[in-house]
Amino acid sequence: MRQLVISVICSAIAASCLSGTAQAADYSRAEGYAVLIISRERLQVSTQCEIGLYLQDELTARLDQGQSASFNLPPGEITVRLATVGTKTCQPGINQLDGQRLSLKAGEISRYRISQTSAGYKLIRAPAVN
Repeated sequence: MRQLVISVICSAIAASCLSGTAQAADYSRAEGYAVLIISRERLQVSTQCEIGLYLQDELTARLDQGQSASFNLPPGEITVRLATVGTKTCQPGINQLDGQRLSLKAGEISRYRISQTSAGYKLIRAPAVN
C-alpha cells in the first residue's frame, strides 16, 4: 500500500513538472528570455575568496577564480550585487551595498566580468564572442 501511495505521489509530481515545463517553454517562445553571463577572470580580482553574486538581493551563485555563471532571465531591469562570501578570512569584507542595475533585452546575450575597484566589486561589460 505504501509503495502505491508513493507511486501515485511521484506520478502527480512528474505530471505537474511536465505541465510546468510545457508552460515555461510556451512562455519563452512568446515572451523571450535574456541570457546573462557573469565571469570571474583569474587575474581581475585579487582575493582568494569566493564572490557571491546576488540577483535582486538573493544569493544566486558563488564564483571562484576562473568560474562563470549564466542565467536565463525575463527581459527588463535587474539589480546585481557582489560581495565576498565564505568562512574565516573570507567572511564578508568588501560588501557592495548598492547593486548595479542592468537592462536585459529578450533574445540578447549579455556578458559581464567582475572587476575590483577602490569602491568594491563592479561588473564591466565583456566583449561579445563571435
